[in-house]
Amino acid sequence: MITGELFLQHLSNALSLGSLYALIAIGYTMVYGILRLINFAHGDVFMLGGYIAFYGVTLLLMPWWVGFVVAFGLTGILGVGLERIAYKPLRESPKISIMISAIGASFLIENLATVIFGGRPKGFPVPEIFNQVVRIGSVSVMSISLFIPGLTAALLVVLLAVIYKTKTGMAMRAVSTDLAAARLMAIDVNQIVSFTFGTGSVLAAVGGVMWALKYPQLNPTMGMIPGLKCFIAAVIGGIGNIGGAVLGGLLLGFIEIMIIAFLPTLTGYRDAFAFVLLIIVLLVKPSGLLGKHQIEKV
Repeated sequence: MITGELFLQHLSNALSLGSLYALIAIGYTMVYGILRLINFAHGDVFMLGGYIAFYGVTLLLMPWWVGFVVAFGLTGILGVGLERIAYKPLRESPKISIMISAIGASFLIENLATVIFGGRPKGFPVPEIFNQVVRIGSVSVMSISLFIPGLTAALLVVLLAVIYKTKTGMAMRAVSTDLAAARLMAIDVNQIVSFTFGTGSVLAAVGGVMWALKYPQLNPTMGMIPGLKCFIAAVIGGIGNIGGAVLGGLLLGFIEIMIIAFLPTLTGYRDAFAFVLLIIVLLVKPSGLLGKHQIEKV
């Protein structure tokens, strides 16, 4: 039987996991909104963020906060480089070509990471500030479980401010609406696409570091399942819609944790819940919960 205290404990875990999913799903939805491209390498960018932070702290002996900021910046640069090398040359090609390139980039990053970082899992050093137990009434919560939702909310506010309050954000919305018309209006589409990939990659890196703090173990394939789930979260919410990505991530995290809490015998099927939810949402509302029906331009 689930008591009130235990329910609140599971609720905090669901909010933390859902916030992580939302943070990574935003990167998927941003890239899709601009280029109508599913960046299948996004989960691997998430993994790189965790590894860069790990080596910054352990090998270069940076203070943890410096190592994290460096990881965010370098991962953003890597995301821009990935777009320039793997996607930009195929921008005018059929969608299937750029999708295959994205899948190839994902496998390439995973295998390079295995060669460079090694296949053996590495323990991530968790700073003491994230390892403390916080008591809220009679409920005990790890500090990282409170930090993740707060950070996600803060980054979401900053991102929305950039999109709706700046000229760069206005250009992003113009490119998302009609890329060809945006070019005619003298918008530097290449710069906007690079900015979008860089921002999405930074958010993926933040998600990767937060994931490593919550589940302190790194391996080259760690981004595969979370990346796939975050793509599902973006589709559930309505891919191309930032609010939808956040809603999808929170919903997915809540369902995943609560079903296990109430039906612990289904723990082995944890990853299957995301796919079942995806099928149900697509059958009922194919454009996603907050998505709008769009006709694909040929």
